[in-house]
Amino acid sequence: MEIILTIAGSDSSAGAGIQQDLKTATCMGAYCATVITAITAQNTMGVNEVMTVPSEVVRAQLQAVFSDLDIKAVKIGMIPNIECAKIIVNALSNAVCPIVCDPVMISTSGTRLMSEDCIDYLRSSLFPLCTVITPNLPEAKRLNADGCSKLTTAMLIKGGHNNSNVMTDRLMMPDGTVHTYSSNKIDSTNLHGTGCTMSTAIAVGLARGKSLPEAVGEAKEIINRGIEGGKNLSIGHGNGPLWF
Repeated sequence: MEIILTIAGSDSSAGAGIQQDLKTATCMGAYCATVITAITAQNTMGVNEVMTVPSEVVRAQLQAVFSDLDIKAVKIGMIPNIECAKIIVNALSNAVCPIVCDPVMISTSGTRLMSEDCIDYLRSSLFPLCTVITPNLPEAKRLNADGCSKLTTAMLIKGGHNNSNVMTDRLMMPDGTVHTYSSNKIDSTNLHGTGCTMSTAIAVGLARGKSLPEAVGEAKEIINRGIEGGKNLSIGHGNGPLWF
């Protein structure tokens, strides 16, 4: 069984973050270890409070996992500040496994989840270590990465924020090759955790030796299945979760 590691924040409503990463990996038949970077008080209506995990505790979690488990891929989600980012970069600087980074900057409800200096640090120091980065359209714009011209790693720009009946994601490879993944929009208000699901599913695929384009294609299918499975759920009063 492949072991992946998710480095991310905790979602108390279990629709995103660490909890969704665990569900996604489990539904794909993989084992998922965790390093928690922040604890959020949130539900389907939004994020109410964020507490960052002390840097030394993040470091201890990383050391505990890497000293014992055979990690085949890493998924990175919420990194709240630059101190945490530096610890993660140091821990992954010699990693030989694929690394997927989902740069979670602002929650769906508008809560800032990453400091400005942290965003700039990730771009200069973490992204070069990654196999692929998976920003949505607003995040890609913030990173000045619409053309991927300043990055040496692959980037999957997710098109879920487009007001269209066709959802199109673009995988931009460092050599300039572009892979396009399109699917019909599924009518649902339960979309909490789609980015977490996508990045974790890609990590599982890479851990199993799939090429990046293959892993993204599989992840896209899993996202569609989760949206379809969750569209009629009534969990909470807002943006509900996916369901597999």
